[in-house]
Amino acid sequence: MTRLLKRNSILKLINGYAYDSLLPSNINYLYNFGSLLAIILVIQIVSGFFLASYYVADINLAFDSIEYIMREVPYGYMIRYLHANSAAFFFIFVYIHIARALLYGSYTKQRIGTWFFGVIILLVMIITAFLGYSLVYGQMSYWAKSVITNLLTIIPYVGHDLVEFIYGSFNIGNATLTRFYALHYILPIIIAALALAHLITLHNQGGTNPLGINTARSMTFINFHPYYSIKDLFGIFIFFFVLIFLVFFYPNLLGHTDNYIPANPMVTPVHITPEFYLLFYYMGLRSIPDKTLGVLILLSFIVILFLIPFLHKGIINTAKFRPIYRKFLFLFFINFLIGTYLGAAIVAEPFITLSRITTFYYLFFFLCLFPLISFIETFFFVLLAKEYK
Repeated sequence: MTRLLKRNSILKLINGYAYDSLLPSNINYLYNFGSLLAIILVIQIVSGFFLASYYVADINLAFDSIEYIMREVPYGYMIRYLHANSAAFFFIFVYIHIARALLYGSYTKQRIGTWFFGVIILLVMIITAFLGYSLVYGQMSYWAKSVITNLLTIIPYVGHDLVEFIYGSFNIGNATLTRFYALHYILPIIIAALALAHLITLHNQGGTNPLGINTARSMTFINFHPYYSIKDLFGIFIFFFVLIFLVFFYPNLLGHTDNYIPANPMVTPVHITPEFYLLFYYMGLRSIPDKTLGVLILLSFIVILFLIPFLHKGIINTAKFRPIYRKFLFLFFINFLIGTYLGAAIVAEPFITLSRITTFYYLFFFLCLFPLISFIETFFFVLLAKEYK
């Protein structure tokens, strides 16, 4: 068996990544979410394939086709709820994955390729989730689609024409659903390709560990299998237990009730909201009364992530030895959770003011605190190092 793994070119590549791969011995459970995300991506693609076999991209039949899947197709309800709930976990785990990267310094210039591919995956995920949410053609998804696509009208000269091109008409119709359906089918394959590129750059450029030590002389390395494969299997078991519990007992817990009503273009919902995992971005969008500035704020939430490797000015990467950065980082995590809550709140005081404060801290943390703290910590580190010499 070992000889076969070493000789076959494809198996040799897989063996190098999954069996003989050497990893630092101090990696904790926060590193489990990479493998969990790979499992969820497979679930999304497979369940999406079965759903696509019955879905009809027609404004008169889209909602009914989903009801048909739920009521008439054998195990259709299970596949549909598996697809919807695993999509929610996909975003939750991605956010934890990014939080771990910010905590242990996976954003440095030495790992810029891995970081860039990760941010691109997040961006494509947001687009894919929006398209999938729109395909339900429920009351909430219809109006969310209308609001988000009309944001493109801020583009000078071509904005309105671009919206009409996306719609395939002057308003949302069959052409719109067909285009969204086609893109939603293709984008997960692109995400899988980007995830593979993310993994390759990770192995080529090297990963991080909680202590931030990357030299072979100072760190003990162990094989991925069996040490970390068992740890990953433990995390996968817990995830499947929670996912199955939700699918069979609380399948609609993470969804919006208005989206179980067929779309009615003549009736606007009292409060339009996206899925909960996109509420933070929605909060930033509506925190500014000006439409153009709101869209720019929304875009800045993603674009700023590409700048992080260049904003870091320190020589210490892990937050374990950066007490000032660690405090502001945990405050940033709390700020993100508060922003998610505010995204679902009504547009009234004090939620408007709180949304602006939350948006300000998000941008202020990356643009000002992030480089400033790393510079100050490096200055004192060098100063203390000279004294001890």
